[in-house]
Amino acid sequence: MTTGMLGWLGYEDVVTALRFTGRLTGAVLVAVAFTTLLGAVAAADHWLSGKYDSSGVIALIGTFAAALTNLFVWAEILKNGDYWYFQVLFGLLTVGSVWAAFTVYRTLDQIPAPKRVAATLVVTTVIAVANFGYQNLYQPSQRETLPVIRLDVGKAMQNRGGRSFSVPVDIEIENRGDAAFYVLATEFHAMAEQVRLSRKDRSTRDWRADAERWKDFRAYNPVSRREIHQPGVLVSAQPWMPYGRWIYAKDMFSARVVVQLPKKNRYDQLTFYAGAHLTRKDLSSVDRLKASGSSWENKSRVAAWVKKQKDFSSLAYESRIRENNSIDARTRKARYITVYWQFGQHGVNLLETINTSGGKDESQDVVENRYGVRQVYTGPVTTTLWDVKNQH
Repeated sequence: MTTGMLGWLGYEDVVTALRFTGRLTGAVLVAVAFTTLLGAVAAADHWLSGKYDSSGVIALIGTFAAALTNLFVWAEILKNGDYWYFQVLFGLLTVGSVWAAFTVYRTLDQIPAPKRVAATLVVTTVIAVANFGYQNLYQPSQRETLPVIRLDVGKAMQNRGGRSFSVPVDIEIENRGDAAFYVLATEFHAMAEQVRLSRKDRSTRDWRADAERWKDFRAYNPVSRREIHQPGVLVSAQPWMPYGRWIYAKDMFSARVVVQLPKKNRYDQLTFYAGAHLTRKDLSSVDRLKASGSSWENKSRVAAWVKKQKDFSSLAYESRIRENNSIDARTRKARYITVYWQFGQHGVNLLETINTSGGKDESQDVVENRYGVRQVYTGPVTTTLWDVKNQH
């Protein structure tokens, strides 16, 4: 049974694992399954007929490899698995293979070439420990490189008739790292502001009043000695990149957004923001996102806590999210990722949750570190409107 389980999990990893190290683990599991099969055949010969002198040693190596591998797989399932029967199964397989290795060892009168046998057992142990340690200790501690978003604001131009003007904004996202990213959602918004100038430095009381006013991160404005900023007004908001697109390693994507305003307006500045919510391709696999409802529909599959919110409306997109290795994929319950678009006074606030089919939400740490959800932002980038408004 050990041979079948390890071979099955290993083959699936070789074919479907999202990381090279996951596929390497699959190859190791397949090799161990083959070694375990040889060990089982050798053990049968050793206990029943004793036809081959080396069958005892082969049985010892095979049962030891099975015991060690089952132990690490069991530890992985105890750490991450949801199904109790997999935990019990691999616990029994671990105990059984340890018992088999100990029994074979006790029945050996002598071990031919003991140094070679010891070296084989040591190498097997080192490979298993190194593989387990690399995936569970080293890789999670590595510093990653996130994609970079850049905003380039072009020159404002009057439209035909002179009653309005347009401001072109070029947005570029560049993935400088080695991991590909799946695009969950992107957002761009522009805030128009009134800025009056004071003839003298403002008092400390005024600075503190401004600090209190702008403590909300979505309404960032400078606290200035002479500039008096009024709360910004949303004048443009939209996605700037299709969701569901891949940004591969060393890849980039660019888009242009045009913001239009009437020439006669009360604003002095435009401030631009852009963001992207992504998930790492090597940590999880996302099926195609599909609309699952809205906060104002009674029959939609939107979480109850979203429907209870009174201060915003939201759309939801949902998809199955899959584990990056076959052990977790088989021993964990299905997870689903939901992307919420929350509409408010500052455009769209994007939010992702990952939960089971029963509705249990994963923690933010699990969402980011296990499934690789990332948020990248740029802004504020500000341009003045004084020049274009003074054009005749």
